[in-house]
Amino acid sequence: MTYCVAMRLEQGMLFAADSRTNAGVDQIATFRKLHRFEREGERLIVLLSAGNLATTQSVLSLLRSRAGDDTVPNMYNARDLYEVAGQVGATVREVIDRDEGQGQGSGVDFGGSFLVGGQIRGQGSRLFHVYPAGNFIEATVDTPYFQIGESKYGKPILDRVVDYRLPMDQAVKCALISFDSTMRSNLSVGMPLDVLTYPEDSFAGGQHYNIDEHHAFYRELREAWSDALSQAFRNLPPLRL
Repeated sequence: MTYCVAMRLEQGMLFAADSRTNAGVDQIATFRKLHRFEREGERLIVLLSAGNLATTQSVLSLLRSRAGDDTVPNMYNARDLYEVAGQVGATVREVIDRDEGQGQGSGVDFGGSFLVGGQIRGQGSRLFHVYPAGNFIEATVDTPYFQIGESKYGKPILDRVVDYRLPMDQAVKCALISFDSTMRSNLSVGMPLDVLTYPEDSFAGGQHYNIDEHHAFYRELREAWSDALSQAFRNLPPLRL
């Protein structure tokens, strides 16, 4: 399982993903789920992936191999982020149709989802949620974030805090709390976390953070959040039914 969240805000974009793929009594596997396609000064495109690992890895491999071939549509010659989202969606369907057609496993869910965001020079930043069917929707000022994977545990804090004008430093803290809530309730989501912040119109690689269980600020933040929740519960009005 996995959990990813991306935000398109007034100050820029935020992308965050865990790296846990499966977790059992005697087996824990990790794979990076945050992927970048960039040309400094011209474009930054970020993909977050969730779902069937074979599907998402195949999609990324095809996108990267085609990125070096100017005779076909690819991540570096796409005119805008809408076209990028379309390429990702078409590649998802290509891989799923291929694997299902080869009968690689009856009843296997080959689905894979992606969050696709970034900025191409001359345009504003954009963020899309690409579904396994290959279709996609775009984030708006009123709906500035998307989640994929194990999203239900981390959603309440995002719904209460995130809006388009949220400062980036506050957005990072909100995303980390969302991950902490998810990891407390589902062991299949786990460290380390990949967090990338991208300032609007910077056209550079952004600021990347690799956060593990020993990260000092993350530990301070999760303890402060836990204490604040406990204190808020103790301060609730007396029961009157």
